[in-house]
Amino acid sequence: MSGLFITIEGPEGAGKTTVLEHIVKELRKQGHPVVQTREPGGIAIAEQIRSVILNTDNTSMDARTEALLYAAARRQHLIEKVVPALQEGSIVLCDRFVDSSLAYQGHARGLGMDEVASINAFAIDGVMPQLTLLFDVRPEVGLARIHRHDGREVNRLDLEDLSFHQKVREGYLKLAQSHKERIVVIDAEQHQENVYEEVLAQIAKVLR
Repeated sequence: MSGLFITIEGPEGAGKTTVLEHIVKELRKQGHPVVQTREPGGIAIAEQIRSVILNTDNTSMDARTEALLYAAARRQHLIEKVVPALQEGSIVLCDRFVDSSLAYQGHARGLGMDEVASINAFAIDGVMPQLTLLFDVRPEVGLARIHRHDGREVNRLDLEDLSFHQKVREGYLKLAQSHKERIVVIDAEQHQENVYEEVLAQIAKVLR
């Protein structure tokens, strides 16, 4: 595949979406073919699965069910959108990918990262990003940001307590430690302009 697969990760309120939009505009301005997408979602089937996972009525959802639904949405999104775009030589910028499942379901929900990695190995069939940018933010900062944004959807994960979000961050930082060749940690508590510049610099490195 001739394209470039880049994923953006981070806990709730890390500011991924806003920075991603600016990055996409800049890369397109530079003449790069860019596909912007998100998980779970990005295509009709995966968006339907997303609405089930994040529905605030579904608080009784079992942790393994949740992990399997994410993996199912991921598979369909990959085959229908990501892989074709990479084959055409595009830069695919995806808001969340497999690391989200490892941090949220594997670590924070206590299912075990290896267990969650194994069901995802079946789903992704060897397709991994060349670069993952981890927007790191303390949960109290991220959650405070969410509550300030009235327009943002409140989803089922926002209803979790602070200790859950602390575990999510812990899981992400563990992943960053063990995958230094792929995951770059970005301090998402700094000014948004600085985050944007840093992200752009990291992408420029892999583009070279």
